[in-house]
Amino acid sequence: SNAEEYERLARMIGDMLFLAQADHGLVVPNREPVDLALQVRELFDFFDALAEEKSLQLTLAGGGQVSGDKLMLRRALANLLSNAIRHAPRGGSIRVGIEACSEGTRLTVENSGDPIPPDQLSRIFDRFYRGDPSRHDGGEGAGLGLAITRSIIRAHGGEILARSDTDGVCFELRMA
Repeated sequence: SNAEEYERLARMIGDMLFLAQADHGLVVPNREPVDLALQVRELFDFFDALAEEKSLQLTLAGGGQVSGDKLMLRRALANLLSNAIRHAPRGGSIRVGIEACSEGTRLTVENSGDPIPPDQLSRIFDRFYRGDPSRHDGGEGAGLGLAITRSIIRAHGGEILARSDTDGVCFELRMA
């Protein structure tokens, strides 16, 4: 129990240090070609057991490549997929779309399920914000995942947006 708590605190401290560095422009991503569809497929394989446990359907449409730090982008995508799996209802779906757009490349992660109320949607990228207690499992996460994801995307010169309606939640990444 103590070792598990130590690991949780160590991860949280590491995440907070990353965010502090990002705030001061100290996160400088390496630049290499990153195949977003390949990264998503590999993450689908990683999250397959969790998705199967909830009878979730994972789908990917499209493809695209960006210039960026593969490990950082993979972390951002993993955060989005993890959240989507956590919040999708049993038997629901998670759809990832990748396409070229005027800004470069757009990647969307959509999950079916309950919408996020508008007053909470404006705060979901805030550090330590966990929203309505009914939307999260007790003790899971510290409310840093989306803040980290936003920092990673911004360090790459991109932007992340979120929208929610009765069909579910959609995160949209735009990167050059």
